[in-house]
Amino acid sequence: MKKSKPCSYEVRVPASSANLGAGFDCFGLALELFLTVRATVHSDPGARSEARSSGVDGSAALPSAPEENLILRAMRHAAERHGLRLPPVRLAVRNRIPIAGGLGSSAAAIVAGIALGFAVCGKKLTQENALRLAAEMEHHADNVGAALRGGLVVSFVGADGNVVALRKKWPKQIRVVAVTPKMTLQTAASRAALPQAVEHAAAVHNLQRSALFLAALDDKRYDVLWDAMQDRLHQSFRQALIPGLAEVLAIPRMPGLLGVALSGAGPTVIALASKNFAQIGRAIAGHFERKGLSATVRNLAVAQEGIRVAGKPLAKN
Repeated sequence: MKKSKPCSYEVRVPASSANLGAGFDCFGLALELFLTVRATVHSDPGARSEARSSGVDGSAALPSAPEENLILRAMRHAAERHGLRLPPVRLAVRNRIPIAGGLGSSAAAIVAGIALGFAVCGKKLTQENALRLAAEMEHHADNVGAALRGGLVVSFVGADGNVVALRKKWPKQIRVVAVTPKMTLQTAASRAALPQAVEHAAAVHNLQRSALFLAALDDKRYDVLWDAMQDRLHQSFRQALIPGLAEVLAIPRMPGLLGVALSGAGPTVIALASKNFAQIGRAIAGHFERKGLSATVRNLAVAQEGIRVAGKPLAKN
């Protein structure tokens, strides 16, 4: 009797940059830098799930055991929350997203795991359901919203746990120059640097500028993005954790440079730009290098679509 071929499912999830300056914990932008995961169901029911990873620095050292691997944990979370029986799987992971770099590596892993958890169980997953499950694990929705939907996503988590993530069209002429200094910075440490309370004036400052950011995109007033990305809620408090960040955020305007911001919790910095990408990348990297940190510069387009499962976008509802 001919042995049946094991079932396999593949997902591709984009990286993402959160905050974009003033839009703290609500703006997420998907980037064309991808995590790809193939899950193959073990034919032996007694087998144990495992993951093997390759890609950017540190990928090969990611945990392979189901209790520790974030993708496998997300698969189990999705299955348990919906009473599904998760079969043992073998994951082949190809990761291009810097680990703990501020470009949504954990969000991409969580989104990939949730989608694969439903796929191997033979169940349909919608964006709405995926958003809620992913936010439960990530504890905020900015990166996961962008990873799921693509483009610029504005999100919030309601008191009941439901997540709303609305996608905004992104102008193709604006690219992202992402500069990642070679250092370790865990999200928890970056979060701990933030104050427990903020001044009224700082809150108003960011509200005005996050609203301006969206209006500027709608009206194609890209000249005001520089002002719209100025922040007073989180970036200044994180400067002590990232050598060179203060100098990068104070970088003068130059042709093509539309705005600069810390990406998520860092240490990556992003620049929105319309031209002179290499020059802008060198200028930002130079500030890190003068502090003794080498830096990787990536010139990225915005990913206009989010996760793809077996070559298809995730169903909207």
